[in-house]
Amino acid sequence: MSKQALIIIDIQNDYFPGGKWTLDGAEQAADNAARLLAAARDRGDLVVHVRHEFESADAPFFTPQSPGAAIHAKVEPVTGEPVVLKHKVNAFLGTGLKDTLDQHGVQALTIVGSMSHMCIDAATRAAADFGYEVTVAHDACATLPLDFNGKQVPAAHVHDSAMAALAFAYAKVVKTDDLLPPNA
Repeated sequence: MSKQALIIIDIQNDYFPGGKWTLDGAEQAADNAARLLAAARDRGDLVVHVRHEFESADAPFFTPQSPGAAIHAKVEPVTGEPVVLKHKVNAFLGTGLKDTLDQHGVQALTIVGSMSHMCIDAATRAAADFGYEVTVAHDACATLPLDFNGKQVPAAHVHDSAMAALAFAYAKVVKTDDLLPPNA
C-alpha cells in the first residue's frame, strides 16, 4: 500500500457564516473533513493543512493575519502537523507542499476543502501532474454560486461540474463514507 496523506485546503473562518466569503455547504464539508482528519490521525497518515492568505490587506477575504484567515476549529492542526501557507490558488505553487509530501514518501493523497472549483481543482490537477494517486472526497468540499455570461450558476452545479471534471481524468472522486471504515 502506498504512503497516504490527507491534504486539508482552505477550511478557514472567512468561508463560514459570519465570514467575509461564505460558501454553500461549508459546515457540512468541514464536518466530513473532520471525520477524515480523525481517521487519518488514527491510521498515522500524514496530515497537511493548507491555509490561504492574500498578500494585501485590502483583499476581499483571507486578509493577512486576520481571524478570517485562520483555520476553522473543526479541522485545527495539532502539534506536528504541517501547515502550508499559500498566496495563490494552487497549493503547490510557491509553497513547500510537494517537498513536505516527498520528504514523507507520500504517494497517494486525499484532498478536501474549499473552494471546489478553484483551490481544490488546482491542487488536484497539480498533484496528479506530479504523479500522486489522488482521491477527492467531494462531500468534504464546498463552493459558492458563480455568475457567468449573465446567468447565476448555483453552487451545487459549480461543485458538481468541478468534481465531474476531476473525476474524468485527475482523481478518484468519492463520498467521505467510502473512505472510512464501517460505522466510523
